[in-house]
Amino acid sequence: MTLIDSVSLRRVLDSRGNPTVEADVLTQSGGFGRAAAPSGASTGEYEAIELPPTEAIAKAREHAVPRLVGTVHAGNQRDVDAALHAADGTDDFSEIGANSAVAISMAASKAGADVLGAPLFQHLGGTFRDADRSFPIPLGNVVGGGEHAADATHIQEFLSAPVGAPSVVEAVFANADVHATVAEILADRGIAAAKGDEGAWAPAVSDAEAFEIVDEATERVEDALGFEITFGLDVAASELYDADAGVYRYGDAERTSAEQVEYMAELVDEYDLAYVEDPLDEDDYDGFADLTDRVGDRTLICGDDLFVTNVERLSRGIDEGAANSILIKPNQIGTLSDAFDAVELAQRNGLDAVVSHRSGETEDTTIAHLAVATGASFIKTGTVGGERTAKLNELIRIAEEAV
Repeated sequence: MTLIDSVSLRRVLDSRGNPTVEADVLTQSGGFGRAAAPSGASTGEYEAIELPPTEAIAKAREHAVPRLVGTVHAGNQRDVDAALHAADGTDDFSEIGANSAVAISMAASKAGADVLGAPLFQHLGGTFRDADRSFPIPLGNVVGGGEHAADATHIQEFLSAPVGAPSVVEAVFANADVHATVAEILADRGIAAAKGDEGAWAPAVSDAEAFEIVDEATERVEDALGFEITFGLDVAASELYDADAGVYRYGDAERTSAEQVEYMAELVDEYDLAYVEDPLDEDDYDGFADLTDRVGDRTLICGDDLFVTNVERLSRGIDEGAANSILIKPNQIGTLSDAFDAVELAQRNGLDAVVSHRSGETEDTTIAHLAVATGASFIKTGTVGGERTAKLNELIRIAEEAV
């Protein structure tokens, strides 16, 4: 029986050493699930609200737990998430906190799967996955800056994309090879580099030199492994945009929206980029539409801050032709059901879904199962670091189990 018997909440550490919310859900038949909320550094203005963990836990204990215990079945995700929405009573989880909501939502899904004795990816949505479809391609952050690392590149993430890998296992190890090869190239050039929040190298180099380095690294690994490896970007352009001046600032350089579109299109052409996330400001639907029209037949233009896993913002983007893919972050919207709704709307309208981690992560592996369950094209997990490799290793296990 999947009726929820108890919900426990606590503070735990995330990968940046900050507190976050972890939830345990126990059913009356002994089914158990545990999940922890991640936290972003480069966050969109329209994301669901994350409360300080102590406050989020207190509010969830007061408002959400009584609605769940003895009333809702963990095996019915829609009911769990509807109860969380009812307990909160706002449209952005500002009452109980999206961090407490998503932790409970994910923990309940695991408890439901545990009762059924089914892998989480099957419980979350076997009907969403086409059996003939490939597993999601992991995007590995190998060079980074922006909000994830000080004194590094203006562009936030340079992402290895092993698009020709014959299996998810080989894709995972290819990204690790690219990460290691970047380190070798930096050493050859005499460039010291620490690591950013997601384990990417964070050298004090210009964006132009970073492109050279990542291009060389992916080519080397591609030659060694014998399948196509390209790369992509998370520009995080909202962090570069000066709304008062109406320009994007790359240090001393400035670009208007039209110039930013031109710059992004040139980069796609020059480097055959597989993926470009948030190339423009989170409110620039017109700029996204212009860029998508120019290069969307060759690459994924992905809305993260633009859409924030929100069906209303995604619906507008679909109507205006802004982007051809959406980034899916459950904590950005608050529940797994809301995340699924965004994926379904995107896929019905021909957009790809890309499931993503956050810069402040935990060892939780729910997103690996979510990416497989929804047939996502890509999954952003990072490349190194225990909280990143936890997702990658889980993908490997899922691939083995799903054969």
